[in-house]
Amino acid sequence: MLTRPFKTIVFCVTLISLTLTSGLTWAQEGSEPTEEQPAMKVPDIGQSLTDPQITAFAQLALSGMDTEYPNKPSNVLAGPEDVKSPAELHPAFYGCFDWHSSVHGHWMLARLLKLYPNASAAPQIRKALSQHLTADKLRKETEYFLQPYNKSFERMYGWAWYFRLVTELEGWADPEVKQWRSALRPLEDLLVQRVQDYLPKLQYPIRTGVHPNTAFALGQILDYAEATDREALAELVRQRSLDYYQADRDYPTRYEPSGEDFFSPAWNEVDLMRRILEPKPFADWLGSFLPGLAQSEAGLLLLPVEVSDVTDGKIVHLAGLDLNRAWCLRGIAAALPKTDPRKELLETSASEHVAKGLEYVFSGHYEGEHWLATFAVYALSEVAVPEARP
Repeated sequence: MLTRPFKTIVFCVTLISLTLTSGLTWAQEGSEPTEEQPAMKVPDIGQSLTDPQITAFAQLALSGMDTEYPNKPSNVLAGPEDVKSPAELHPAFYGCFDWHSSVHGHWMLARLLKLYPNASAAPQIRKALSQHLTADKLRKETEYFLQPYNKSFERMYGWAWYFRLVTELEGWADPEVKQWRSALRPLEDLLVQRVQDYLPKLQYPIRTGVHPNTAFALGQILDYAEATDREALAELVRQRSLDYYQADRDYPTRYEPSGEDFFSPAWNEVDLMRRILEPKPFADWLGSFLPGLAQSEAGLLLLPVEVSDVTDGKIVHLAGLDLNRAWCLRGIAAALPKTDPRKELLETSASEHVAKGLEYVFSGHYEGEHWLATFAVYALSEVAVPEARP
């Protein structure tokens, strides 16, 4: 079996050799293009991935999902019997350093398989998902969530990614995929109930730039509820979104980013509200929320972020911030009419952000590699982006 460092070298070399039609350049960190080493060109948001790129992205998740250590468990120990290995605690989602990263790594593989069913990595993806998404393993995952001390486990970030995984598989007319979809249902039903119990009690939104961010989770849950016809859940999310955010005005753009953000609280909120409001009310709300946006007066919100140390597990979050901003900006732009002066500005910034974020995905360091490919594929494949307005 190839070691992780050797695998990483292979995949980075593969990516460096790509030749695509995009005008964006993905330069290697700390180096300038030369005649011997031309700049690597990468796809912009919405462009198709090449087979080598699909393989490279997929391999980060495939190698991580069975990597049990290092691991960051978040379980509460109620007694000595709870001291278990990650694979014992989470037989389906034990790899990729933590539970939520494993879940969204599985989502990324499903996304790539759906978009590129004939990719050379497709058989390996199918095999891995079939081994992990079994009825028995998901039953044990559900039992873990049912334990009294785990009531708030992964609330709501991990829940949101689980719903995104379910959404990706929903309605997929493939016999094998239908088995995975069925296996996910028990924990899915439990998490739906958890959301319905929690949101009425959540008095204020959590506006952080990391996992607990409320706006990100609500956007994912709403997409899931609409895809699976859970109207009561969808209506709850819509109402709480209005409760939390409709009155927001004059967002303090100077406060972003923080030093270890992988989410933009501002753009996550806007990306949620474009799902909630009709086009004209949304455009007006955006004007009040970011009143200087049309004049490019948005602080640092439109400027990509540099990562000073890809080996630091917190600082490398900023690479995810670039990619998160990219998908939010693209979704927001698509929700605005063609004549809106903010539309082109947001689209340009989205392209700049995704190009910057991609510089750090294949760093050779597990601190970022266990999760960043998911954010990259989410941005590049335009997950949940609405049809462009006329």
